[in-house]
Amino acid sequence: MSRWSILGRGVSGLCVAKLLVEQGEQVDVIEQPDYPTASWYAGGMLAPYCEAESAPQEVVTLGQHALAWWRQRVPNVQQQGTLVIAPPRDQQELKVFASKTTHHQWVKPVELEADLGSRFDNGLFFAEEGHLNPRQALASLAQQLLEQGVVFHSSQPCGNIIDCRGIEARSDLPPLRAVRGEMLRLRSHELDFSRPIRLLHPRFPCYLVPRGGGEFMLGATMVESDDPRGMSARAAVELLSAAYTIHPALAEAEIIETASGLRPAYPNNLPSFHYQHNRFYLNGMYRHGFLLAPIVAQQLVEQLAKEKSNANLT
Repeated sequence: MSRWSILGRGVSGLCVAKLLVEQGEQVDVIEQPDYPTASWYAGGMLAPYCEAESAPQEVVTLGQHALAWWRQRVPNVQQQGTLVIAPPRDQQELKVFASKTTHHQWVKPVELEADLGSRFDNGLFFAEEGHLNPRQALASLAQQLLEQGVVFHSSQPCGNIIDCRGIEARSDLPPLRAVRGEMLRLRSHELDFSRPIRLLHPRFPCYLVPRGGGEFMLGATMVESDDPRGMSARAAVELLSAAYTIHPALAEAEIIETASGLRPAYPNNLPSFHYQHNRFYLNGMYRHGFLLAPIVAQQLVEQLAKEKSNANLT
């Protein structure tokens, strides 16, 4: 049995910790108290086929493993698909999206989400995709780890170190950059959507993810910036305008949270892991944390097992 210290309790760190514990290893998780991770503000969409519209093929291929991984380990993972819509004047956006993606079918949005009514004539339905509540998923993983003997603390690491601190590790990883994202949490008891809805728009694309109990997550902007401040007024106006386009009832929704976070990204917007400075680094999840962290963490743990076997790593 090896001793491992995982730096960071975001989605990458908890996925690595979970997989190491499943291998019978001894694990500590080093956290920064009261410091929210980018994972805390994620949408939680497990949508690899939709990501093909703008992401490299690796994201689509690796992301196809995420839904099964999460369903095996945390409760309340939904597989209701993803509905992609566009206003009547932006139907060309929908056609372009369809041309860049696969595993979808053309649908009448009202047939999937009755509350949309007749506002949208056409949509794309990605039936194989899913979603989860990131905060519930992270809490479930952390609770499981505690019950399996993992200690969460803020003391010095010991043993072998795996650094999953996201943007906090950029002083050690010069290629890493911050990509700012902003989100809103809304509550509306007038609407009942069962799946994420992506609105295509030339300037203000957004997604609306149901969280249950009338709650929705609305996000998310993508800004090449390391500005750590709270949500900007412009982002709030743009997102709320897009939400109104999805359904006017969202104009009356209660805003229960506004937030921003800094996503860690490498130049190619793909995550990777490597060894330097006497520790392993897993970083660069960009906007794909819940989609890619499970399989990238699994690749890392598999490599560590091979190295342990070959070099008697302790």
